[in-house]
Amino acid sequence: MEQARNMARIVCHALEEKKGEAVTVLDISKVSIMADYFVIANGNNDSQVRALVENVDEKMQEAGFTLKQQEGKGGAWVLMDYGDVIVHIFDKENRLFYNLERIWSDGVVVEDL
Repeated sequence: MEQARNMARIVCHALEEKKGEAVTVLDISKVSIMADYFVIANGNNDSQVRALVENVDEKMQEAGFTLKQQEGKGGAWVLMDYGDVIVHIFDKENRLFYNLERIWSDGVVVEDL
């Protein structure tokens, strides 16, 4: 679990470096077996979403973590699966539409990474 927390921390820093908005970390370890954490953020446009995705991947690779699967390249919604941590990067409109924080409201918002 400590490794997963460290992974989520790296993702958050990578998102913040590229000005990702409303970065939220949900601890879903007690409600799902798919991962320990969701990290959710949004960008203002396709270019920023792509930059966020690229920076997360770069920083995670530098830390020795391998991307297991990715859905999407930029635009509306990109999902990056690192095993214990799943990253969701949206544009603003789709983040509001899908509202993962509501869907996964049984998870716990993590404030102190």
